[in-house]
This record gives sequence, structure tokens and C-alpha cells, in this order.
Amino acid sequence: MTDALHDRRILRLSGADTRDFLQGLISNDIAKADDGLIYAALLNPQGKYLADFFVLRDGEDYLLDVAGDLSRGLMQRLGMYRLRADVQIEDTDISVAALAEAVDGAYPDPRDAGMGWRLYGGDTPGMDRSEYDARRVAHLVPESGVELIPNDSYLLEVGFERLSGVDFRKGCYVGQEVTARMKHKTELRKGLARVAVEGPVPEVGTPINADTRQAGKLFTVAAGQGIAYLRYDRAEGEMQAGQATVRRL
Repeated sequence: MTDALHDRRILRLSGADTRDFLQGLISNDIAKADDGLIYAALLNPQGKYLADFFVLRDGEDYLLDVAGDLSRGLMQRLGMYRLRADVQIEDTDISVAALAEAVDGAYPDPRDAGMGWRLYGGDTPGMDRSEYDARRVAHLVPESGVELIPNDSYLLEVGFERLSGVDFRKGCYVGQEVTARMKHKTELRKGLARVAVEGPVPEVGTPINADTRQAGKLFTVAAGQGIAYLRYDRAEGEMQAGQATVRRL
């Protein structure tokens, strides 16, 4: 049984300018990390997702919990923005596990209470991938590399406001203007939604069709439900994804 978070990487940011450095880059308010684990993203200047991560304060340092396949790119991007700031960025060997029950030292997952707890540096076994994905589907929590696509996803379309991953009062950060405009001036016409799935489970990213028109794509499926990216105006009644029948919940 493989731990669901075995491929995560923990980056350590240290130095006198670290707090202000992160505050000017990430989608959430770094001050919230004084009270525990927070969820946030780094965007490109066009407001599109580059990476999502958890931020944990560790004394005067900050730990970033990020998917392994995004860690190198995140380090490079942070290094590009660092310029002359007193900020050091290093990879670590700290482990992370997703737990169904709380233990000493674990932090509640800030995205949704149904996602359990995250434990850093402990030896308690975590959830396996099937249980973790079932929770993600049940609570409509996207995953980097699956539902979250770098340079393609907008935060509000993939649920970051609901997942406590964006703060609209913190001030400027990279991509903030686009995100704020979508919040205050745009009615979302596309986004993630939970769907019922009946029939053979298709591959991740299989198109969803409503009659002859594409209505979206189907991603993670677990226990007869799935996470889909849908055009809301087309996602009505029964739809098809490969050999499966899909219906918005």
C-alpha cells in the first residue's frame, strides 16, 4: 500500500525577507500561516495557475508542501522573483502524510475538513491513494497534474475560493488583478463540478459530450462519482464520457 503523498516535496524558505517575499507572490495571506497550515497558489502574470502548495510556518522559516513534479519548477520561479531579497530556498527530506484521524503535531487540511489532517516529519502511516482520491472526489478537491493544469487553470474556476486558497483583501500578488476581476466582474461559465459516473471508468481527461457538443472533461473518478471540468450551459441531463454515462450532481 503506497502512501498517497509519498511523492510530495517540502521546500524550506529562510532569510529576513521571506515573509514579505511570499506575501507579494502567493494567492493567500501569509499572515494566516501564523495560526496554522494554509493553502495557496502561485500564478503567472495572466492569472493562470502555475503551482499549488501548503504553507507552514516553522519558526522564522516557511515550509512549502508541493507536488514532486512541480517542485523544481516552483524553486526556479521563486528564484527568478527573489532578485536581491534575503531569501534562501532549499529542498528538504521532510515527509508528509495525509491522515484520516488527528494525531499530535498534525494540522487540519485547510481546504476542507473532509480531507483530514497533514502530518510533517512523523512516522504515522498515511491514507493510500484510493482513499485519498475518494475524499477528493466527495469534497470536490482538485489535484495538481490532474484537475489543476499549469498555465491553463484559473483559480476561481477550480474552486480556490471555496478551498480557502485565495484572499481578496491581502493586496497585490502576481496574477491578482485577473483573479479579482473574475471575482467581482465576471459570472463563471466554466469550472469544476462533481458528477455521477455510471459504466466503465474512462481515462483521466476524457471529453464529456452532451448530444453532439463537448461539455467538458472528466478527471478523477471514485466510488461512482467524479470530478469534471464543465461548461455549465451545456452540462444538463445525461452526458457521455467514453462508455460511461455522466450526470452533474
